[in-house]
Amino acid sequence: MTVVGLSRTALGRRVPLGVERAASPIRRLSGRERLVGWAGPIALTLLAFGLRLVGLGNPHRFAFDETYYAKDAWSLLNNGYVQTYLSDADGKTKTDINADILAGHSDKVWTGEPSLAVHPDVGKWLIALGEKAFGMDPFGWRIASAVAGALMVLVMCRLVRRMTGSTTLGCIAGTLLMLDGLHFVLSRLALLDIFLALFLLCAVACLVADRDWHRARLARRARRTDDGVALTGWGPPVLFRPWLLASGVCFGLAIGTKWTALYPLAALGVLCWIWSAGARRSLGIRWPLVKGAIADGIPAFLSLVVVALLVYIATWGGWLAHAKEYEEHLSSTQYRQYTGQGHCEKEKEKEKEKEKEKDSDDEHYVAEHLDTSKKWPTASEKDASGPGEAWQSLRSLWYYHQDVFTFHTHFLDCSTHFYESKPSSWLLINRPVGVAVTNDISPDAPGCDAPADSDCIKQVVLLPTPVLWWGGVLALLFAVVMWIGARDWRYGLAVVGALSAWLPWMQYDDRPIFLFYAIAILPFTVIALTLTIGTLIGPSRAPSARRTAGVVVGGAFVVLTLVNFAWFWPIWTNQMLTHSEWLDRIWFSRWV
Repeated sequence: MTVVGLSRTALGRRVPLGVERAASPIRRLSGRERLVGWAGPIALTLLAFGLRLVGLGNPHRFAFDETYYAKDAWSLLNNGYVQTYLSDADGKTKTDINADILAGHSDKVWTGEPSLAVHPDVGKWLIALGEKAFGMDPFGWRIASAVAGALMVLVMCRLVRRMTGSTTLGCIAGTLLMLDGLHFVLSRLALLDIFLALFLLCAVACLVADRDWHRARLARRARRTDDGVALTGWGPPVLFRPWLLASGVCFGLAIGTKWTALYPLAALGVLCWIWSAGARRSLGIRWPLVKGAIADGIPAFLSLVVVALLVYIATWGGWLAHAKEYEEHLSSTQYRQYTGQGHCEKEKEKEKEKEKEKDSDDEHYVAEHLDTSKKWPTASEKDASGPGEAWQSLRSLWYYHQDVFTFHTHFLDCSTHFYESKPSSWLLINRPVGVAVTNDISPDAPGCDAPADSDCIKQVVLLPTPVLWWGGVLALLFAVVMWIGARDWRYGLAVVGALSAWLPWMQYDDRPIFLFYAIAILPFTVIALTLTIGTLIGPSRAPSARRTAGVVVGGAFVVLTLVNFAWFWPIWTNQMLTHSEWLDRIWFSRWV
């Protein structure tokens, strides 16, 4: 079978052959363009890193869930696995363990018993690297997040550049990511989500690189046939795809940070199969989806899913090395003995002060009719040795995963949180999350310019940049149109990625979940925005009304995003504001 040309486009240009389309736009760039293609993104990355370093140790406290992850990381660093913490470290009962650690009492603060950590360890190990380098203080446990956030800017620039062939568009994408408030604040906190977003973005970048590599490989094989431009039968199998293998490693690290990366892996894995089938179809293969499922799908499954699984298991090395401790202390918890029955019960106030707090009436889930005979089978088995020991530890890890899954799916059903939000409202920024606040600062305090009858406030809010996110909603809708109408695979990536990182949360909207989980959606939103700007400008570099209008609209959007970023800077960086200045930045009552 020979592939022939498909007539002309609406503009009268010849439709290129499949072998011609298989060449990545990057391959057509000159040496100077390639140099600029690295220099621009690296410069933006350094700028992003510098912005995230400004006042990184401020506020000097455990902000929000840093109280879990920073301390879990410190335990991993010192013990090899997560242990529970003492309630006091300095012998003074008036201060809790967090205050003791901030005061420098960070040694011998553990009970020696393993903690039932409900998220995997990859992100915590990265936080631990910062603590190892700079110590157990706010700067030390946040520096890894700053590095991860800056690296995301670099990866985003290079990814969009590969997708469009334009260094300018790549740098626009990196700039938009750099100027998002949610990304900025998460890059300055020891939470896990910024690491999840980094590994997901790296996995996507590797998938797109694999798409180019795979199509070019098939095109080279096509040129070796008698016809010179066609493939016959099933086409050649491509068993080893290095970029796909790298993507599997990144997905394994993403899942090793938070399980929610499983959904993008599944969705983007299917998209990868469709891309591979499209490559075979463009080179003359009939029934490409069916044939590609075997020729490409099986090797891709091994490279993506199996490799991701192996990497994920490897990230639990510290746990596996201490499986005996977990079998001894956590093999018969209420999560293992749970029978599916329980009820909600109001929290009992332990102190009179709690009666005045907003959360004093919170409910928690109480399991009923526990089966006290249930425990991990490995807990009562004789300790094995050699390969048997490894298998025994892996089985214990599986039971541990079952218990953590039970916790996530049942024991949070009754919980509430002041900052919880519905995932259906995330893209519209309905409920930001306050992670640290200092209220009622006297006008006499240094830096407070409030009138005598008012006060000042310092706050850190996990608030996305509104212009970017609201514009992103329109861009994602446009991406759907372009994917379906123009059959542009690049827009398809933005749509599938965003939906896979967003829609799964809808099934958990009856438990406390937060807006900052949407950080995994952000890279795909930025891709949609940048592609939209590129479409507005058009492919031609010749002066035209369309190009001028596109440059004006795209440039105005980037400038508005920059202005928006500068406006909200004080409530992202714990700056001193008068009450009036603070209210100017809290645009809606739901943002309080």
